[in-house]
Amino acid sequence: MRKSVGLALSVTAVVGAVLAPVAASAATGSPYAQLHARHGHRRVSATDPSASPTPAPSASPAVAAPPSSPAAQAGSDPDTTVTFAVTSGLLTITAPTASNLGSGAPGGTISGALGTVTVTDNRALLSASWTATASSTNWTTGTGTPAETIPASDANYDPGPVTTSGTITVTPTDITLSNSPQTVVSGSSGTGDNSASWDPTVSVFVPAAAVTGAYTAVVTHSVT
Repeated sequence: MRKSVGLALSVTAVVGAVLAPVAASAATGSPYAQLHARHGHRRVSATDPSASPTPAPSASPAVAAPPSSPAAQAGSDPDTTVTFAVTSGLLTITAPTASNLGSGAPGGTISGALGTVTVTDNRALLSASWTATASSTNWTTGTGTPAETIPASDANYDPGPVTTSGTITVTPTDITLSNSPQTVVSGSSGTGDNSASWDPTVSVFVPAAAVTGAYTAVVTHSVT
């Protein structure tokens, strides 16, 4: 039994003697071992770089955080509803309060400018139109007897040129005056506020039988 044990020990020693030089040779042969030998290290590190390195696990790529939405950065832009009202006015016409046509002999014609007539449309309509009319009483002098009367129909009304402002199309009409209203200027295709002005010429034919005197009539303008 002791032999067996001794043999076994002897074999172990032999094996150790054989293996030790190989291990020493391997240890002193690698650059890493030589480096450690110079620094007084007697053992070879298990992480000998002469061995194939085990690749380190790659780090997961960084995932960028999604950009914040505009709604997350700031509140929604507020809207404000703003209103106002455009007011409307009246449709009016103005004319001189008095006019003198001059003088003339029986059988002739007396003419003169009546003065500026103006239509003002302040209704601010999307589609504006209007009609201006004129009428006249008979011309009389004294007590207005038949001999002292000249019929309205013996007079002519000529609007002449018409000037406008705003958007409006005007049409003047030359008429023979009468006691009933007749269109003298019409406005059409208008938009918004507008106006029109004219200075009509009134011409009166004086009958040959007319008596002397200052004759008067009333010319009335209206607009609708």
